[in-house]
Amino acid sequence: MSSFRLRPRFSHVIDADIETAQQTIVTSAQQHADRCSVKSFPGYVSLHILEKDTHYWSPRLSLSLEPELEGKTRVDGTYGPHTDVWSAFLYGYMLVGLIGIFSGLLGACQLWLNMPAWGLWIAATMLIIAIGMYLLAQFGQKIGAQQTFLLHQIYEQAVGTTIEIK
Repeated sequence: MSSFRLRPRFSHVIDADIETAQQTIVTSAQQHADRCSVKSFPGYVSLHILEKDTHYWSPRLSLSLEPELEGKTRVDGTYGPHTDVWSAFLYGYMLVGLIGIFSGLLGACQLWLNMPAWGLWIAATMLIIAIGMYLLAQFGQKIGAQQTFLLHQIYEQAVGTTIEIK
């Protein structure tokens, strides 16, 4: 189970209405209370690793349930870290991206005006930092891979089918 996405995901359709599908997932996942916890809201289910087993890179499985035609339910699942970790990476990417874009524009203007293009050095540094953040996120996914696999197995048992992560 390896994915180069920052937040691996899957999508499939269950042959049940949304309430039945949600209840099936929640009931089945609660049978694994020794390995994960379940949080359920209308149209949304979240599977978490138990707090005693979590670490910085522990994943969560967020399931969004949407009604489809003829009493079926589309389930969109997304694996991701704790909200604090995800927010740190999100804001980090935004900050590095903004600084990179503006320094790249500054460097291009400096080149255009035949000035020393020190802005391009900053843009290159931001690109290296962005690549480093991506590699760090991939490293974190690898550390949490066993727990991701556990959550995926619990979900597959709940729906009774094999689902490919994209």
